[in-house]
Amino acid sequence: MIVFAVVIGGACGAPARYLAERFIAARNRFSVPWGTVVVNISGSLLLGVLTGLDLNGHLGTGEMALLATGFCGAYTTFSAWSFESVSLLEAGQYRSAVVNIVGSLVLGLAAGSAGLAIGLVT
Repeated sequence: MIVFAVVIGGACGAPARYLAERFIAARNRFSVPWGTVVVNISGSLLLGVLTGLDLNGHLGTGEMALLATGFCGAYTTFSAWSFESVSLLEAGQYRSAVVNIVGSLVLGLAAGSAGLAIGLVT
């Protein structure tokens, strides 16, 4: 049953990531891949909230499998972030690469921490 929850969550998270990333990318005039940045930061926030809720006993194993492992796992994308970062470096767009790398890490950690705090007080 847990594996089924992960599959269902992933089946929802992957298209959500694709649609969100495409929506943002279509409006992006800059070399920083903001679609991936926003997806990863929002996913970090959501995962933080879910973790806080889980630590407070508000979510069970099935819900965490569905939402945290399945949905967030498919929604966020470390591989695309890595690829886009390397592509920016190879293209000589060093400023955009640094913004993407450092900004994603710092903002992702901040979002995850904020989400955890939100989930813990709930």
